[in-house]
Amino acid sequence: MSELNKDVVDLVWGRPSSGVSVSIFRRWAQGFVFSESELTALEQFEGGPCAVIAPVQAFLLKNVLFNRESSNWRQMSEEEQKMALCSTLSEILESVCSSTSTGFCLVTWAKGQSPHTSTQTITQAQSQTQEMPEPASSQPPQEQQPTALAAEELGFEQFHSVLHKRTVVSVADLREEVLSLYHTWRGCCGVLLFLYSVILTKGIENIRNEIQDTMEPLIDPVHGHGSQSLVNLLITGHAVSNVWDGDRECSGMKLQGIHKQACVGFLTLMESLRYCKVGAFLKSPKFPIWILGSETHLSVFFTKEMSLVGPESPSEQARRVFQSFDPEDNGFIPESLLEDVMKALDLVSEPEYVTLVKSKLDPENLGIILLGPFLLEFFPDQDSGIPDSFPVYHYNGLKQSNHKERVEYVEGTALVLGFEDPMVRTDDTPVKRCLQTKWPYIELLWTTDRSPSLN
Repeated sequence: MSELNKDVVDLVWGRPSSGVSVSIFRRWAQGFVFSESELTALEQFEGGPCAVIAPVQAFLLKNVLFNRESSNWRQMSEEEQKMALCSTLSEILESVCSSTSTGFCLVTWAKGQSPHTSTQTITQAQSQTQEMPEPASSQPPQEQQPTALAAEELGFEQFHSVLHKRTVVSVADLREEVLSLYHTWRGCCGVLLFLYSVILTKGIENIRNEIQDTMEPLIDPVHGHGSQSLVNLLITGHAVSNVWDGDRECSGMKLQGIHKQACVGFLTLMESLRYCKVGAFLKSPKFPIWILGSETHLSVFFTKEMSLVGPESPSEQARRVFQSFDPEDNGFIPESLLEDVMKALDLVSEPEYVTLVKSKLDPENLGIILLGPFLLEFFPDQDSGIPDSFPVYHYNGLKQSNHKERVEYVEGTALVLGFEDPMVRTDDTPVKRCLQTKWPYIELLWTTDRSPSLN
């Protein structure tokens, strides 16, 4: 790994003048650990690694909810946890692989250098407890329950000096190898080892070509948060920095967005504050699971209701196409673009007919066409096919953000109304504001006394 170390470190951590702080590295030095209170939920010990843990949790839920035969999706044996986690990690590695001919890279500990087996680490740990003999019944090192800081003394520099890269060519070999490394993923620095595996499988140059600002690291070395490029890489396989559909041009510069429907989705509180606009490829994924972004954290909202992600209805397609001509999300377009919108939707677009539609949709000659009247004109009374109410769940991996500091799913019921009904107003929480960017008139009834936290 030595020749790649500098490039990987620069890409992930940037080049902070004072180096990566001990506390930031420590926050990222955890493994993938399942909650004892919720057997299909991963636990996050401190802020930061949610940028990797939340996407892995979203894909893991997809596999548990929709690819597993067991009826009780919240119950898993230890062996089932192992299979679920490893198949999820393999799936993400497969999605980022640019070319199967180059193979897949797995970053692990160099032989004998794992924190559990390193002589130096063991010596340091024993110096604290020299008078305490090791109990005969203790588990072998690789079977120990992983902790947030299995080797606290493993610093940033030392971590990067004991890494080993191995390459596998076939998907079958990848899955077998990932499975064999289960205890590595669960142990100290498992999250970082997986992240580095993703980066080297994707290719450093490929990632740099997709990131908008190559000077922006994947992990903020000051606050420890993952970038949008990192989240997009894990969700879609592409490290683009934007969340809109397709590419856009700004002052002659090409800004890359999302190019196809994602398996799991992404919604952000930033859209409710009008800082950005998430496109349909992330808003309407293949499975009803969405990563929710706040200013500082990522959590997951999900349901088993597949009708939420059914094929795009004609009115939904029309809304998406109309909004693609309205990048600033004004809710209207200049009337000069009406013909282009109608052509894009395969509507009759003869000049005479377009003129007639303009006069109907803009009777006051304001020179704009509003989205609402446009949809009513061409797609009236369209049923979305979504049930009136359905069970929903929210996951937040941080213990301190959960009731009684136990990482558990918060259950609730969602009501998606076609209009705002003043008789059914529940709350105005960040979770709800985030979800309203997809369902403007959603109401949420949680089974707990307090609404789940986005942070």
